[in-house]
Amino acid sequence: MSEISTLFFDIGGVLLTNGWDRNSRRHCVESFGLDFEEFRDRHEFVADAFETGRLTIDEYLERTIFYRARDFTIADFLEAMVAESQPYPDSLQVVADLAGTGSYLLATLNNESRELNEARIERFRLDRYFQLFLSSGFLGVKKPDQAIYRMALQLTQRRPEECVFVDDRDLNLECAVTEGMHTIHYLNAGQLRKELIALGIEIEE
Repeated sequence: MSEISTLFFDIGGVLLTNGWDRNSRRHCVESFGLDFEEFRDRHEFVADAFETGRLTIDEYLERTIFYRARDFTIADFLEAMVAESQPYPDSLQVVADLAGTGSYLLATLNNESRELNEARIERFRLDRYFQLFLSSGFLGVKKPDQAIYRMALQLTQRRPEECVFVDDRDLNLECAVTEGMHTIHYLNAGQLRKELIALGIEIEE
């Protein structure tokens, strides 16, 4: 087995709650007294452009929420969007333990809009652990498109056999396997720690 040098982590569903998934969207939209089904149709029309950086968050909200006058501001809604995110402390501790060894390049590999990703990095201080943030909002391509895994390898200049990718969705792991990367299907922090150790990764049990 090749020695592992690099670990890529999904953020939503592994380290934090999903930042803007269906449940968080519904909760946020309905908290402002808006019709979720009306919002959903508009969201689906622009979601891909939003998550791949072709639409700014202000443009996204103008298309989905502020296409008519509201009694709240874009800033109010943005604050509520960010507040939907919550941490998974046990998983973050696993990453903190990995970062503490100083032995690995740690990077995120996630689907998220540029601005929401930046807000979550700052709010939860993910830059304490990760040296590189590979988000669909920055790269212009999303998981499970095979191109994003190739870009991750190219940007880090790592061989696939020395990389591990952690994600909570099997679909997102398939192309990483095709590229030759090790993968871990995240279920919980305890299982994650055990599978990392099984790959020969230096981390406390």
